[in-house]
Amino acid sequence: MAETYDLLLKGGTVVNHDGRGLRDVGVKDGRIAAVGDLGAASAGEVVDCSGLHVLPGVIDTQVHFREPGAMHKEDLAAGSLGAVKGGVTAVFEMPNTKPLTITEEAINDKLTRAAGRMWCDHAFYVGATHGNAEVLAELELLPGICGVKIFMGASTGDLLVPDDDGVRDVLSHGRRRVAIHSEDEEILRANAGLAREGDWTSHPEVRSAEAARKCTERLLKIARETGRRIHILHISTADEVPMLAANKDIATAEVTPQHLTLEGPEVYERLKGFAQMNPPVRDAAHRQGLWAGVAAGIFDVIGSDHAPHTKEEKAKPYPQSPSGMPGVQTLVPLLLTHVAEGRLTLERFVDLTSHGANRVFGIAGKGRLAVGYDADITVVDLNAQRTITHEWMANISGWTPFDGMETKGWPIGTIIRGQRVMWEDEVLGSPIGAPVKFQETMERG
Repeated sequence: MAETYDLLLKGGTVVNHDGRGLRDVGVKDGRIAAVGDLGAASAGEVVDCSGLHVLPGVIDTQVHFREPGAMHKEDLAAGSLGAVKGGVTAVFEMPNTKPLTITEEAINDKLTRAAGRMWCDHAFYVGATHGNAEVLAELELLPGICGVKIFMGASTGDLLVPDDDGVRDVLSHGRRRVAIHSEDEEILRANAGLAREGDWTSHPEVRSAEAARKCTERLLKIARETGRRIHILHISTADEVPMLAANKDIATAEVTPQHLTLEGPEVYERLKGFAQMNPPVRDAAHRQGLWAGVAAGIFDVIGSDHAPHTKEEKAKPYPQSPSGMPGVQTLVPLLLTHVAEGRLTLERFVDLTSHGANRVFGIAGKGRLAVGYDADITVVDLNAQRTITHEWMANISGWTPFDGMETKGWPIGTIIRGQRVMWEDEVLGSPIGAPVKFQETMERG
């Protein structure tokens, strides 16, 4: 008797742990039930994927959706809408909101806000402070929490643990991997005078490569002392790559599409404040160093660091202009363009956007296109040539630094737990996002 599925993706090129090849994918009860030649099968919904590539659902492990506290810039609904329009099936959202996500009450508030409003699946970081280190071991085990986040250098918001003793205290409480913004606050403050009024090319001087390198050096030493696994976010310098390579047993690392795609000083001259982020987009030598790290397998994940501000805020003269730019919706087309241009293989793309997140954060049942896993799937057309525009953006601020960029490769479909939520640029149904589960916090039976 022929097998019957809820959803059947027919005739696409599946790219997963088994390589790539023409395969069908059968989905039942929200999970992947079969991968292979399912020609004899029937399904409630059959989708022709001929000419398309069928990938594990893309997971963006670093976004700032600004809710609560700055919803004039972004919120959970709009940010997650951009995610699914861009082929992203799950996001991990950052704690530098107002109020800060540093208590159980604040965590529960975010989960409540997300219910029925977020289009994609989601988890939240809990922020580390000098005052909550002792309760982090409890907070990191709460449902819907992907881990702890430390800001060692000040960025948007008030979260900051800049000193070695404070970081050591945080790393000494709990056991899950800790995500860290690694810039040396002392150097940042000392460099503040290097900011040239209205000149964004001075941003990489204020937030220097030395500030990143020294902080990562300090951080690796403390992680080694405490025996705590760490995850260093948005690496921006070539200098940090060999340090990461020498410490893979204890440290994983992220790189962003912005740092791989943009470079100074050209981007600051062209986009001014709209090119400003922390840590900064740097020059060609650093960009090449990051690509070398990608090629060597040193980076574990790519995260967008989606962090919108309004056009009016970004138009302020430097250094009054805030740091951060949208990115969740453009992550997939940017990286597929790098695939088309030969900088990245499609298998490495899958590793950095799905498999890596699964490994680094211990995600339960997501991050692989394999039988038994959630049917989170990103369907892409590698030959589609499109132009990224401000008008395509779902973010409340309504802009992207990649406006006008010609891409090769485009997200055609976003499937979450077996439901199509986006197909051919049309968003379908209503928000179905649910909290992501993790192996280290699974409820005991």
